[in-house]
Amino acid sequence: MPFAQQVFALLMSLLVFLVTVDMVRKRRLREEYSVLWLGTSLLMFVLVLRYEWLVALTNFIGAALPTTTLFLGSIVFLMLLGVQFCIKLSRLSDQVKNLAQDNALLRAELSKLTPVGGKKPKNTVS
Repeated sequence: MPFAQQVFALLMSLLVFLVTVDMVRKRRLREEYSVLWLGTSLLMFVLVLRYEWLVALTNFIGAALPTTTLFLGSIVFLMLLGVQFCIKLSRLSDQVKNLAQDNALLRAELSKLTPVGGKKPKNTVS
């Protein structure tokens, strides 16, 4: 790998790592989402420093070029990101459904306690 490419890749992986840590620190990104970003930036950093590992991985998967392996890795990363968001979306959908059901039950209870005329009972504090 040419030296300029290596420096650029190292800087980009370091930048992704530092931005992710900073976003978690400022509570703009939750820890559960940061794991995938931190892991990917560390993997990029290691593969740039150990380019022979990237070449060996390329040979192992049968790709023609190391750039093909990186492209495949980026597709896998995006798939994992999509799966992570689908899991979170499913949990949130279940929570919204449960909240809506609880709200309906509370409204039913409230309507039983409210008089027929719709007026609220007066507070009789002596």
